[in-house]
Amino acid sequence: MANITIRDLPDNTKESLRVQAAKSGVSLEAYARYILQTASASDSFMQPSILDLADTYFGANKGVDLELPKRSSGRKEVKFDS
Repeated sequence: MANITIRDLPDNTKESLRVQAAKSGVSLEAYARYILQTASASDSFMQPSILDLADTYFGANKGVDLELPKRSSGRKEVKFDS
């Protein structure tokens, strides 16, 4: 089994974890171990893609509906087969 040390943990964070551990009926160490094991098995810390972020903040469910103009270069078409 591995050991880790967490430095500079704010006092209020430790106290909050201690209270939550007591409410759960386990030690602070067991509670912290559970949190770390759960977090390490989760994908929730993965960075979302820029497309997911754009959809979250500007998607159809946010009331943003843009009409994009037709794309064109303004140049005449060149045919190479004649």
